[in-house]
Amino acid sequence: MAQGPTGPAPHDPAAPTTPAAGAPDPRAWTPPPGPGPGGPGPTDRSPGERYGASAAYGGPGTGRETPGAPAPHPPADDRPVTHAGPPTRPAGDPRGPGWADPAGPREPGEAAEEPGRDAFAHLYRDQRGAGPTGPGAPAAPGTVPPVAGTTAGGPAEPPPVPEPVAEPRRPGRGSSLLKSSAVMAAGTLVSRVTGFIRQLIIVAALGAAVLGDTYAIAWALPSMIYILTIGGGLNSVFVPQLVRSMKNDEDGGEAYANRLLTLVMVVLAALVLIAVLIAPLLIRMMSARIADDPAANEVAVTFARYCLPTIFFMGVHVVMGQILNARDRFGPMMWTPVLNNIVVIATFGLFLWVHGTQRTSGVAVDTITPEGVRLLGIGTLLGLVVQALAMIPYLRAAGFRIRPRFDWVGQGMGKAMRLAKWTVLFVFANQIGLVVISQLATWAGDNAERAGFPGTGFLAYSSALLIWQMPQAIITVSVMAALLPRISRSAADGDNAAVRDDLSQGLRTSAVAIVPIAFAFVALGVPMCTLLFGSAGDTAARSFGYILMAFGVGLIPFSAQYVVLRAFYAYEDTRTPFYNTVIVSICWIALSALSFVLLPDRWVVAGIAFSYGIAYTVGVGIAWRRLRSRMGTDLDGARVVRTYIRLCGAAIPAAVPAGLAGWAIMEALGSGVVGSLLALAGGSVILAVVFVLAARRMRIEELTTLIGMVRSRLGR
Repeated sequence: MAQGPTGPAPHDPAAPTTPAAGAPDPRAWTPPPGPGPGGPGPTDRSPGERYGASAAYGGPGTGRETPGAPAPHPPADDRPVTHAGPPTRPAGDPRGPGWADPAGPREPGEAAEEPGRDAFAHLYRDQRGAGPTGPGAPAAPGTVPPVAGTTAGGPAEPPPVPEPVAEPRRPGRGSSLLKSSAVMAAGTLVSRVTGFIRQLIIVAALGAAVLGDTYAIAWALPSMIYILTIGGGLNSVFVPQLVRSMKNDEDGGEAYANRLLTLVMVVLAALVLIAVLIAPLLIRMMSARIADDPAANEVAVTFARYCLPTIFFMGVHVVMGQILNARDRFGPMMWTPVLNNIVVIATFGLFLWVHGTQRTSGVAVDTITPEGVRLLGIGTLLGLVVQALAMIPYLRAAGFRIRPRFDWVGQGMGKAMRLAKWTVLFVFANQIGLVVISQLATWAGDNAERAGFPGTGFLAYSSALLIWQMPQAIITVSVMAALLPRISRSAADGDNAAVRDDLSQGLRTSAVAIVPIAFAFVALGVPMCTLLFGSAGDTAARSFGYILMAFGVGLIPFSAQYVVLRAFYAYEDTRTPFYNTVIVSICWIALSALSFVLLPDRWVVAGIAFSYGIAYTVGVGIAWRRLRSRMGTDLDGARVVRTYIRLCGAAIPAAVPAGLAGWAIMEALGSGVVGSLLALAGGSVILAVVFVLAARRMRIEELTTLIGMVRSRLGR
C-alpha cells in the first residue's frame, strides 16, 4: 500500500478544514440538528463532525437527531461564507491594508470581530449553546443594553463585544468512533464468546471425526446459500441505500425499508423451500466423501433439512439490523445473536446430559439415534427464530413499524438489485472457494483419521477459523460498522478527503489490536486449542492448534481487506470487490489444491489455512491500488504502512519469548487443563508486556491514544 505520487497531504480527522478567504466552505451549509430554533443545540459535536454524524448520535430526547431527518432552518446569524466583495476598511484601522472581515458584510452598527479571535469561528456558531433571542431576551453577560432615548445624537453605539469564553474541548470524530465501536464491540464480544462456547459444546458432543463434520457441513450450508443469494447485498449495498433513503425521502426512509423487508422475506421463503427439497444434492456439493457414506449422508441430510430454514430468519434479522444501523442504533444487531447461542448451547447441553461426550459414549454416524438428530436440529433452528424475533421490540422503540409493502416497481429497488448483482457475484466467487475447501478438508480429514490423526477435517478447519476470525469480528467489524454510514454520507457528498481520513482511521485503529493478536495465534495456538478442545482428545486438540497457527498472521491482510472493500461499497461500486474476490479465490483454491497434493493428509488443512492469508495479502494490495485510482487521491498510504510496520516490529519480539514460554510450560506440566491454562496465561502476559513496551518505545501514536482512553475510563 505505497503512497501515491500525487494527492493532498494527510488530513487530521479531528481538525476542521478551513476554507481559503472568500471561498465557500463545503461543510458550512449543514443546518444544525436539534429540536428547532431557540431550543438546545448539539453542543457536544466538534467541527469535524458536522458533515458526518457518527454512531454516537441519534438518541431520542438527546438533542441529536437521527441523520437524514428533516433539519430546521439555520439561525439568523449563521451567514454564508461567500462574500460580495471586501468590506471597506475604516480610516486608521490598525489591521493593515488588504484586511477583510471574515464574517462578511455586516449590518450598520454591527460590531466587527476582535483582532486575534478565530477568523473562522463564525462557521461553527451553530455548535455553541444558543440562548434565547429576540425582544425580552436577557442580555448576555458583559453587554450593555441600549438605553431608551439615546438616538437623538445619531445612531446608538453598538454594545461592546463580550470577551471570548473558552469552551470545553469536545470529543472529535475519533472519540465518537471509539464510543460507538465500544457499544458494538461489547455486544459482538459477548456474542462471539457465547458462540465460541457453543462450538466447544458441539465438539464435545459430536467429536472431531465424521459425525462432527456432518453437522459442520449442514450448518455451513444455510450461511453459504444466504450469503450467496442476497446476504452480501444486504450487508454492503443496502446500507448506503438505506442511508440515502433516510436523507432524501420525506418519511425518513420507512417505506423503502418496509419494501426491502417484504422483498427479502418473499425471496428467502421461496429459497428455503427449494433448498430443503434439494438437500441431498447440496450435501454432495459440499462433500462427496460424506455423500458416498450412506450412514453419514443420512445424518448430514437430516441435519441440513433442519438447518436450511434458518436462511429465512438470517435474512430477516440482517434487514432489521441494517434498518436500525441506518438509524444509528448499532447495539441490537450485535447483541441479539447471544440469544441464538444460548438456545443452541442449551440444546447441546441437553444432548450431553442424555448421551455424554462423544469421547465417552463413542457416538458416531451409524449409532446416533433419530431422536438425538431431531433434538439438535430443532434446537439449531429455534435459535435463529429467537434471534430474529428479538429485533422487533428495538424497531418499535426506534419508531419503525413493520408494514408489508409489495409496491417494489419504480421505488429504487431495481437500482439496489443492480448494485447487488455484483455483490452476489462477489460472494459467489468467495463461496466457490468454500465448496472446494470443504471437499478437500473432508477428504483429507477422513484419510488422516484412518491413519490415526483425528482433528484434521472440516470441523477442525471451521473451529480454528472461528477462533481466528473472532478478533476481526469484534474489532474491525465494529469499527467499520460505525464508520460505514459516515463514509457513505461523505462519498455521496463527493468528499473524498473525508472518506480517505475515515478509511485511514479504520485501518490504523483496528491494527493496534489485530497485529499483536495475529502473532499471538502463531505463538500460542497449541496451548489455546488444547485448553479449549481437550474434550476431543490430545491429538485432535493439537491438530486444531496447528491449524490455528497456520491461520495466524493472515489475520492482518484479512482485516485490512475488509476495511478497504467498505470504501468501494460506500461509492456504490460493487464490481471492483467482485473482481478482487475472484483473484483472492483463485489464489486460495490454487494454493489449497497444491497443499492437498504435496502435503501429508494430516497437514492438508493447515496448508489450506496458511494459503488463506497469502491469498488475502495479494487481494488487499490489488484493492488498495484500485481504490487509490478510483478516488484519484492518496489514501494516506505512507502513514498506514508505517503504522503496520511498527506494530509488526513490536509484535515479533513479543511473540518469540511468549511462544517459548508456552512450550516450556506445557513440556513441564503436560497438555491438560492446568498445563494448557498456565502456558496460555504465561505466554499471553509476556507477549502483552513486551509488545506494549516495544510499541511505546517506538512511539506508535494509535496505541498511545488507546492506552490513554483506557486510563481515562478507569480514572487513572
